[in-house]
Formats: sequence, structure tokens, C-alpha cells
Amino acid sequence: MSDNLRYALIRAHLRPVDIAAELGVDPKTVDRWLKGRIPYPRHRWAIAELLNLDEGELWPDTVPRRQGVSNEILAVYPHRWAVPHAVWQDLFESATEEIGILAYSSLFLAEDAGLIRKIAERARNGVRIRILLGDPDSQEVAARGSDERIGGHTMAAKIRNAITLFQPLRGLPGAELRFHRTVLYNSIYRADDELLVNAHVYGVPAADAPVVHLRANGDQGSVPVYLTSFERTWDTADPGT
Repeated sequence: MSDNLRYALIRAHLRPVDIAAELGVDPKTVDRWLKGRIPYPRHRWAIAELLNLDEGELWPDTVPRRQGVSNEILAVYPHRWAVPHAVWQDLFESATEEIGILAYSSLFLAEDAGLIRKIAERARNGVRIRILLGDPDSQEVAARGSDERIGGHTMAAKIRNAITLFQPLRGLPGAELRFHRTVLYNSIYRADDELLVNAHVYGVPAADAPVVHLRANGDQGSVPVYLTSFERTWDTADPGT
């Protein structure tokens, strides 16, 4: 018996004959539906629309099960500024092999003396540090400044400030900074197989855009995609001076 359909008709103050008349079917057909027979798709859609319900509320077995959220995802933050400071600390502190930063300026990070010290500490313990910033003289940086509505000159100035603040890392063994001319769709902050991915949204500063916290769970997930993007950007970047 289709209790869902029966209760929905009662709530809507409709009788089986009303449904039959609306759909142009025999009332006996509606009786069979009420006894448990599942209507053809065109009739299910029509009934759901008539009752202002989703098809799945009336016939749950007809709706494909939705895939659960990937177990790669540790957290999703609505804005970069909403990521707790402890998450950034734990990310870089956890690195045993590599820390990677791919952004335009990452000035918020460069200005955080505590995080810079943690990254420097990891470098002294043999962790490779790779930092990719936008070439401040590039068209791509100017375009991103316009996208964020702060202007190309302001974006270039932010990068130059970040370069100065990252200087203490450049002298450490295994630490290197390069400059890219890439149109970035995300900034990537990596510690081994764990990532914080900051989306770039047109017209929105990166600090206001969402961040997804990921941890690799194999070769088939999304983390390898981001790491491949990082490597390709690194390979084409300018070591600078």
C-alpha cells in the first residue's frame, strides 16, 4: 500500500477520482497506485506537481540514492577568514615532507609571523618549502586585481609586500620561491597530502571566498588533481632573483 500517496491526498483534500480526472486515467488505475503499484514516470511527475511535492516524497524507491560527501573532505568554510587560526597552524606543523603554497600574494599568511616561524621550523627539520606567488608585473596579476575590484596596482603591491615578508624563508635549505604567470582558479596551501583550497570567485576577494579542507585518500580523489596543478605551475614558474 502506498501510504505516502494516500496521506498526501488527504492533506491536499483530494480524492482518487480527482487525481484520475486531472491525469485522464481510469479511477481504478489510481486505486492500484494507492495499493502499491508505482505509476509510470509521466504520471509520477504529474501527481508530484499537482500535490506540490517531490517525487521522492511519494515514491522513495524511484529516486536514485545520492552519493555521500567524499571522505577526502575534512571541512568546508564559507570564507577564508572563517578558517580557525589553529587549522593553519596544525596544517603547516604537521608537514614531514613538503609544504607548498600557490597563490597570487598570500599576504595574509606572509604577515603572520607565527606561521612563518612554524614554516621555517619545518624547513630546518628537512621539510621542503615551495612558494609560488604571482609575478607582480604580469597581466594575470593585474586582471586578478581588477576581478577583486582592488585594481592591478594594489594586487601587485600586495605581492611585493609578501615577497619581502617571505624573505626569511628564502635563505633556508630546501626553501624556494618562484613567480608564476598563471590564471589561478584556486589558491592551494599544502602540507604533504593535506590541502586547504581557497576558491577564487569573480568580484570577490580571496579572503571572502570559500575554503575546502582536504586530505588525500588515494589516487582517485581530487587531491591529486590539485597537486598536479601545483606541479605544472611550478614547472613553468620563474625562479626570480
